[in-house]
This record gives sequence, C-alpha cells and structure tokens, in this order.
Amino acid sequence: MVLTPEKVVVWYRHAGHAARIGAHLIDLLIVLLANIAIGLILSFTLAALSPGLYTLVLGLVIAFGIFAYFIVCEGAFQGVTLGKRAFRLRVMQVDGTPINWRSAFLRNVLRVADMLPGFYGVGFVTMFLNERSQRLGDIISGTVVVVDSELPQGFAPAPHRVGVHPLEYSVGELGSMTLAEYQAIKKLCDRFPYLPVDEQRRSLAQIWEPFREKQSISPVPNVHPIYQMEAVVMKFGRMKKLV
Repeated sequence: MVLTPEKVVVWYRHAGHAARIGAHLIDLLIVLLANIAIGLILSFTLAALSPGLYTLVLGLVIAFGIFAYFIVCEGAFQGVTLGKRAFRLRVMQVDGTPINWRSAFLRNVLRVADMLPGFYGVGFVTMFLNERSQRLGDIISGTVVVVDSELPQGFAPAPHRVGVHPLEYSVGELGSMTLAEYQAIKKLCDRFPYLPVDEQRRSLAQIWEPFREKQSISPVPNVHPIYQMEAVVMKFGRMKKLV
C-alpha cells in the first residue's frame, strides 16, 4: 500500500520469492540461448577474418548481454521481461508509477552487487529482510517487483509527450489549471492501468471529478474519463512547455 502525494491509496501485491526466482531463471535461459546464437553468428562473420576481434566482441556480449537484456526489456516494456511475463510479474516505482529508464538502468547494473559473494547472496538476504522484498538494486533505484494486475480495459500510460490528443477540443482552455493539478492528473494517468478496478473508480472520484467540475469539462458520451484526462495532460503540458 502506498499513499501518493495526491492522498490516493495505491494497492499492489509484492511478488513472491519463488515467482521471482522462476522468472529470473527463464530470463537467464533466454540470455544464454541468445549468447549461443550470437556466438554462432559471430563465428561465421568475424572468426575467419580476425580471431582477436571475434574473441573481444564475444567477450563483451557475454559480459554485458545480461545487463542489456534486463535494462532494455524493463525500460521499453514497462517493467516486464519475458520471464516476468510468464509469471505475471512487473517492476514499477515504489510510488505506483511505471518504471523509468533511469531506474531500469540502476536496478540492473547493481545486480553486480546483489550477486556478491555468490549467486545473488546479497540480493537474497536483502529481499528476505526487506518488507517490500526489494533487493539492493531495487532499494537504490526506488523500484519494487509486483504481481501484474489483469485489467480488461487495455489502457496504457498516457502519451504525454507526442502530438495532439484527439479529445483536446473537449477539455476547454484550461486557463485556471494549476501545476499541482497537472501533476496529480498526470500521475493518475500513469498509475491507472495498474490500479484495481475499485481503486480506479475511487481515484477518478477524488481527483478527476472535482477538477472536471471546476473546469466545466463535459464528459464525452461513450468515452472513458481516462482519455479526457490524457487530453488535459497533453494540452496543459504543451501550453506550459512541460513536455
């Protein structure tokens, strides 16, 4: 449970140790198979031309491939690797927002420290002692591994930075909107896909509805409020050069 700055309670269930280990073993197997495939490709392209270059490139792939796999998957796919997808797990920020690239980089580079003195020795000890089951990389990067919610709506975090939202016509001029209101609505848009349905409704009632009434924004028939919220975030962000 997390109390957000907007005074909204966000609930998520921490992933169990067995599920995390299972997901990690799948990911390690995928990395191993990828390394074998890359090694075979390099053997056909570089080994005959320059054995020294082949050895160097293969060594870099093996040394850094595992870090690249986790960083890219978690950063690009909202905290989900192939192993985590198999066990329905996800990495997110401790405040309930999606993981960002900085956190994805930190939590995975710090696997080096978590692996000491043997196979995840520090990581396992930290996970068992921490109430959020965070390993060292999670603590420093401010992330947590949770059980992924299966929400039927299929929402995605609002595309705050790109283009003009098709519903901007419906939200008015937003002349009296404050930066605090923008931040509250933006964070709710980011968290919305990961909230239980009851919490989604409660958050809309506590954050969106008062703002909508204040700004005299009329609901669009047959359109979920999240899409108008996205429009507000994109329009105000562009107006104030926040994106």
